[in-house]
Amino acid sequence: MFDSVSQLEIFPTELQMRRIDPARNMRRFYRMSVQPDLFGGASLVREWGRIGARGQMMREQHPDEGQAITALMKLARVKQRRGYA
Repeated sequence: MFDSVSQLEIFPTELQMRRIDPARNMRRFYRMSVQPDLFGGASLVREWGRIGARGQMMREQHPDEGQAITALMKLARVKQRRGYA
């Protein structure tokens, strides 16, 4: 059968996006990464804010890495629709 670790490597576990609009004085970043936690699950760490500033951070707990990656991909689609690249 397939090794589950090698199957998950085809999906991104880290993503960085930016939204820059000089007309609106907008320079924002959005970073997401999937990290293992101490209890066998995975966390989706989200960081966002103005480029050059510290920004904010939020951590979402998920039962496994696959669900965390699914949440990352879904959130990336939402951010792309809002103008992040």
